[in-house]
Amino acid sequence: MKKNILIPFLALGILLATVSFKKDFFEIAKQIEIFTTLFKELNMNYVDETTPSDLMNKAIKGMLEDLDPYTVYWNEQEVEDARINNSGMYTGIGATVRNKDNKMVIIEPFKGFPADIAGLKAGDEIITINDINIKEHEGDSSELLKGMADTKVNLTYLRQGKKEETSLIRGAIDVHAVTFYQLIGDDIGYIVLSKFNKKTTKETKAALTDLKSQGATKLILDLRGNPGGLLTEAVNIVNLFVPKGEPIVTTKSAIKKYNKTYKTQKPALDTEIPLVVLVNGRSASASEIVSGGLQDLDRAVVIGARSFGKGLVQRPKKLTYGTQLKVTISRYYTPSGRCIQALDYWNRDENGDPVRVDSKEYNSFQTKGGRTVYDGGGIMPDIELESGKFSPITTALLKDQAIFDYATTYYYSNELKDWKNFKFSENDFQDFLSFLKNNDFEYETESEKLFSVALRKAESEYLEKEVSSSYQQLMTAVDKAKEKALTEKKEEIKTLISDEILKRYFYREGMHKYHLNHSPEIIEAVSVLKNESRYQKILK
Repeated sequence: MKKNILIPFLALGILLATVSFKKDFFEIAKQIEIFTTLFKELNMNYVDETTPSDLMNKAIKGMLEDLDPYTVYWNEQEVEDARINNSGMYTGIGATVRNKDNKMVIIEPFKGFPADIAGLKAGDEIITINDINIKEHEGDSSELLKGMADTKVNLTYLRQGKKEETSLIRGAIDVHAVTFYQLIGDDIGYIVLSKFNKKTTKETKAALTDLKSQGATKLILDLRGNPGGLLTEAVNIVNLFVPKGEPIVTTKSAIKKYNKTYKTQKPALDTEIPLVVLVNGRSASASEIVSGGLQDLDRAVVIGARSFGKGLVQRPKKLTYGTQLKVTISRYYTPSGRCIQALDYWNRDENGDPVRVDSKEYNSFQTKGGRTVYDGGGIMPDIELESGKFSPITTALLKDQAIFDYATTYYYSNELKDWKNFKFSENDFQDFLSFLKNNDFEYETESEKLFSVALRKAESEYLEKEVSSSYQQLMTAVDKAKEKALTEKKEEIKTLISDEILKRYFYREGMHKYHLNHSPEIIEAVSVLKNESRYQKILK
């Protein structure tokens, strides 16, 4: 027991050495000592058996939960997952899975990899892995799918309620940053960049070089849905189109050593090619560094919907026993000087939620050529399209997996042989609405949350009887408004359903090919690139 007690004090010594410049170091030492003694007494004296690791994990999460959601503790496995995510290589079955509430579901098998070869489909629920029951397994069950290359793994899974079995051989999985590229017409290159890992610049450069060899003299860079990744890779992507020595992003922190300006380091691949960047509400972090940098330097026309608005930078810090703290160390600023952070995690509303920066409080900045751009709420496109926006109802449908589950049902009820002739019809949309009702889909609006707070306040003041009738009327009105929202956002929802369906039949490749002729953002980008005077007018 003494050995275990010593560990926090050793950690304390290291901590004091690294934060000695802080005026509050005595308070930090005091609080760590209090926690250490509390932790020891709790484990030794609590009436029921406790698990030290579980108690510590909950304590750490409690300490971090009031900060921003990007400051997190990683155990050994999560550290390894982050390494894999950044490297773009791992050994496994080649599929993304959702592992929640002791339930593992295949989200997407990658074309040509073991899961796909074995016949696994999106929507399959894995119930055992090598005879280990997922519902009874403690820890991250998805780790059971990983292992040495060329090793066998046996799976039992449910498909549409029927139990199936399969075996597959684990292999090396190559996670591409560039998931698709193709020439549109005779002279417009199109590149889909899905993440910023260590392969991003290499793959993007290779795709661009290939497209130019095919005749591309204009380019569309699609960052829609790209959640970001490595900051240095974002700078390198901008460097493909911007000369050496150009400031792309500046980080500012309370700690001086983290204050840094990242400049382009190499000669550009092409500084003249007309460029359009596509973004939407799920384009975040490194995607916003690229789109914001190219916009501020008047190097690209940005099309789509306002991006997510993540203007914070994280860095992993090594802890003991292979664990890490991924901590927010700074805010980043685009070349014009704007920080596009949308949520203020240091100021919360009455529900404890971060406050969104009001558009009235946005500050204006100037691009290199004198155009006006704004901070505070993501990257605002030069050409904004309604089709690229994500409304609250759409976000709720995605979060609840309603669109994913409907696509699974659709796949086993419809035959589809050619993506070119696919169309999600009005009858299909009505079928989707019926699916929602039959599966009791519900989501809570911000208005409902506030009304609920007001009702609880009324109850505490013994006014429940007086306001309950009005409250019920309000809830009825909100329910009608939510039903109306489903219809009003029909095109937005149909696009997402179509994407999920197309992936089931034709993988991501088929989905992207379908987009070339049906995506409003791509169609608008092509239109802008084909009209040189319009392109130049936007940038000036």
